[in-house]
Amino acid sequence: MKILHITCSPRGQISESYRLSQQIIGHLRKRDPAARLVSRVIGGGAIPHIDESYASALGAAQQSPAETSREGSMSLSEQLIRELEDSDIVVIATPMHNFTVPSTLKAWIDHVVRVRRTFTVTTSGKVAGLRDRPVFVAVSSGSRYSDEHPRQSDFLTPYLKAVLGTIGLRDVTFFSVEGVAPGSDEAVRARARTDRALQDHFSSGSPLSLRTEVCV
Repeated sequence: MKILHITCSPRGQISESYRLSQQIIGHLRKRDPAARLVSRVIGGGAIPHIDESYASALGAAQQSPAETSREGSMSLSEQLIRELEDSDIVVIATPMHNFTVPSTLKAWIDHVVRVRRTFTVTTSGKVAGLRDRPVFVAVSSGSRYSDEHPRQSDFLTPYLKAVLGTIGLRDVTFFSVEGVAPGSDEAVRARARTDRALQDHFSSGSPLSLRTEVCV
């Protein structure tokens, strides 16, 4: 089993989302001690936004973008897509910035959600091009957003479900640690709730995915 670990917090390995993603990976490795881990750090400007060569390739209606250009961000796009294609499980660690994904994660999404490569457009709508596989998203936020009385809006989870589903990744599970803003007295309780949720999820003995036949 190959696990693709994507991290995008500007705080790196001291971030809450990174800590939570490591817990998820730990549970996955208990299921498969021989699992291989591929780390892709996208925070702190590690990957650029798409550029002119990428945009020009997408505008070439008669050619595949992969054939049109190997320069600039198109080359990086191909590398990131192949990492995704080669994975059996994806773990994404992300903070919530201003109610949604940080720009670094959006940059990665723009590279991998690519027309005529990871999805196609038909008269009936968009058709996904990748096989499904389990995706676990570790989210950290300064305030609570998921209970009955949220303190802030959440555009992160519906957006990720929609955009990952566009390319075929529909088996998405979210874990969150909320209320961990600096100085918050909620942080300890938030981490404890998250630890229990992880333990409950992975100790059930259920398959990692309802679509286990797609994992190779």
